[in-house]
Amino acid sequence: MRTMRSWFRDTTGGLPTTFWYLWSGTLINRLGSFVLVFLAIYLTQERGFSASQAGLVIGLWGVGGAFGTTAGGTLADRWGRRPTLLTAHVGAATMMLGLGLARDLWAVALGALLLGMFAEAARPAFGAMMIDVVPAKDRLRAFSLNYWAINLGFACAAVLAGLAAQADYLLLFVVDAGTMLVTALIIFTRVPETRQARSVTATAAPRGALRTILTDRVYLGFVALNLFAALVFLQHISMLPIAMGDDGLSPATYGSVIALNGILIVVGQLFVPRLIRGRSRSHVLALASVVMGVGFGLTAFAGTAWFYGLTVLIWTVGEMLNSPSNSTLIAELSPAELRGRYQGVFSLSWQIAGASAPILGGLVREHIGNDALWYGCAALGVLTAVAHLVSGPARERRAAALRRSGEALAPVDTSRTPQPAEAAA
Repeated sequence: MRTMRSWFRDTTGGLPTTFWYLWSGTLINRLGSFVLVFLAIYLTQERGFSASQAGLVIGLWGVGGAFGTTAGGTLADRWGRRPTLLTAHVGAATMMLGLGLARDLWAVALGALLLGMFAEAARPAFGAMMIDVVPAKDRLRAFSLNYWAINLGFACAAVLAGLAAQADYLLLFVVDAGTMLVTALIIFTRVPETRQARSVTATAAPRGALRTILTDRVYLGFVALNLFAALVFLQHISMLPIAMGDDGLSPATYGSVIALNGILIVVGQLFVPRLIRGRSRSHVLALASVVMGVGFGLTAFAGTAWFYGLTVLIWTVGEMLNSPSNSTLIAELSPAELRGRYQGVFSLSWQIAGASAPILGGLVREHIGNDALWYGCAALGVLTAVAHLVSGPARERRAAALRRSGEALAPVDTSRTPQPAEAAA
């Protein structure tokens, strides 16, 4: 018992109060994250669209997200983290209801585009705020705790959504919009602005910001590798539910299978920081890419719920290794005055993948075959792993140079450390 208390204190203790409000908002938001998980099934089974049309709609979500993350990163640095988050969440809630009420393909496509734009605009501001308030020494466990909250909510949402979808698909959209509004309320009432005042005005961008990012080959290489990993990973919300449907498995079965992803992360993610602490991040990211590739590659042999569940558990292990190392690297490779923009560029890789993965996946399935899609995922995972091993030393040199130059600002949140009861809340 004493060992567990010590582990819990080491894992959750000493983090700023603002972090815990952000953590709570993340958990609530993810508890209602029904729609994206079931969008492919909703479009093909409820609306009668083809797999290619469903892939197009989900791809437009990613296109909107690409615009959203770019704008969100700029606004987070110029306008502030807090107003950017509030605008993004309220706008996303509105667009979520609009998407649920849309019927024609063009209306559904437009709704997905606008929803992606608002929903993903929050990512850079949220990431920048996390880096602002959490000291560098605590970021690995802070990002792991936040990722744990994301997947706790996701695990519950996947199971509940499978049941709710059998009653009324519109209910998914309504609940998802509601949780976005609750998150906005938490930010409005409890989360202060964390962006530090600088010598430049709030409406003026740091000089040469775009040039700095476009010439940062080390960071852009890291973003490109995340793009390749995301192309593999995002097949779980686009082509995986369609593949399971082809094998005669119901939406509720898909919800239960994909919930294993969140359950495993909830059970094991809090132990990951201690497992990878002190290890080469390049080696960890390479291992994560291989494991994810293998997990998705094995989907080619799946045909029953238990086999699909096994593949989910395998690639989830890779996801668990990938996330905390990615998050700490982004923080260390981002100059302090450009954190929002750097977060936006990294999030852009997810949005490009979000637009490309369902379209490419749908085309490969229809023209080459289901097996070719999953074999391709395995090959891409291995290639990404090799690239991480080759590029890793340059990333670590850049991170060390930024630390020495003092570009990483001290956290601005000076609020007291939460008591254990507050942390649990």
